[in-house]
Amino acid sequence: MKKNFYLLFVALTALATTSCKHHTETPSIDLVKDSVYMYAREDYLWYDALPTTDAFNPRGFTASSDLAALQKEVDALSQYKINPVTGKPYEYNRSYPGESKYSFIDQGQTSTILGGNNADFGFFPVFGPLSNTDLRVRYVNPGSPAANAGLHRGELITNIVGVPKLDTNSTNINYINRALSANSITMTLQRSNGTTYTATVTAASYTANPVMKDSVYTTSNGKKVGYLVLSTFTDLKTNAKAPLDAAFNYFIAQNITDLVVDLRYNGGGFVETAEYLDNLIAPASLSGSPMYTAYYNNKLQANNYPLLTNLGFAKDDFTIANNTSYFSKQKTLNITGNVIFIITGRTASASELTINNLRPHMNVKLVGTTSYGKPVGFFYIPIDTYELYLSEFETKNSAGQGGYYSGMTAGSTDYPGYYSADDVAHDFGDPTENLLARSLSYINVGTFSIPDKQIESTNGVPTLSVAQQAELNSKIKDHNAFTGMLFKDRFKARRRH
Repeated sequence: MKKNFYLLFVALTALATTSCKHHTETPSIDLVKDSVYMYAREDYLWYDALPTTDAFNPRGFTASSDLAALQKEVDALSQYKINPVTGKPYEYNRSYPGESKYSFIDQGQTSTILGGNNADFGFFPVFGPLSNTDLRVRYVNPGSPAANAGLHRGELITNIVGVPKLDTNSTNINYINRALSANSITMTLQRSNGTTYTATVTAASYTANPVMKDSVYTTSNGKKVGYLVLSTFTDLKTNAKAPLDAAFNYFIAQNITDLVVDLRYNGGGFVETAEYLDNLIAPASLSGSPMYTAYYNNKLQANNYPLLTNLGFAKDDFTIANNTSYFSKQKTLNITGNVIFIITGRTASASELTINNLRPHMNVKLVGTTSYGKPVGFFYIPIDTYELYLSEFETKNSAGQGGYYSGMTAGSTDYPGYYSADDVAHDFGDPTENLLARSLSYINVGTFSIPDKQIESTNGVPTLSVAQQAELNSKIKDHNAFTGMLFKDRFKARRRH
């Protein structure tokens, strides 16, 4: 895509034309608002439910900043189309009603994160099941400031400087959110052995490694099981391919027969990387057969997109034929047993696509809770200094399966496996961690049952249900988390330069 930004000017009859502006110019924010609306009328998956320009009044959205005002506009656009199954908008956000579940606008932050370049603490907390003060470290990114400060997943956070009390009271959650959005945070933590320490973590830039863990286990029945924790589907060429290749070379050398892919906190990312992971897992016999298809709205499929044409998109970019992807086996791994995916409510979009693509072809099981529910994706639309991400396509696998707007529920009829809570008291790769232990048990003896055990704590008795945990943790905002699936290279071969 050219490094030019096109701005739409909305005239009396809502006729859009484009004007090339150098990226250092700052247009009227009203013209940006007009552009957001007009791109939605053309490219949004559910454009047919949007009101007229006069009725919507894009310039009427205001907020404390221009970006916040634009996001309010995107939120409003996302609420018109109703899902007949739920009776709510397709983009209904249960945690924040009225805000979009999928679509958003930013100023390049998503592109930076998915490029593998992070600038944050490198950890995030989560409320566990034991009590309303059971705040623990959810994950720690390798090479991040948090990793350098000695933090580990599962450690209990007993104090955050500046937060009066670490509990689920809404006021205190607001304090927690403010502390997490600061440049530095000081905490007291308790290790699994009961000892405590104080750590100060300062946000800094670092290169993310999306492979957080890769291990091989030998079960009592002699099966070799690979285990992979993938945090994000970052850019394949510049960030994700090397660590994925290293992990799968290890699995191949170990002659694994079964695979557990841990996507419990993977909110998605680039579709090309998700496809690559599927091609590493899939059998060679699938090469050349359909993997999935991306479906755009009827305007785009009919080549009726003058605004995108002005951005360099070509004829037939959005036809079904040009948006069907095919398997192409990568490397020589041959899974003869099970492929188990570990999921939670943070498993979204490109992660769900990865799972859905393999369902018709392999013995796929899900262990965990219910995924986020995002069978739609986007490519970004540049508008001056902003990048607009509208829900633009829906995906279905080779068997026509898709539509998981309410998520994939582990252990259900459509998604066989086992429904069980995330075990935040144990680190990734610990074979006694609840979800990994159940996965290994199924591979070993064919049942997800494991011996009763207590979660590491003072009493070990859960008091919060899975649903209560999910609701509470949705209130803690991970400002650097990405939820979506994004095409990067899909159109480059056909796009005018």
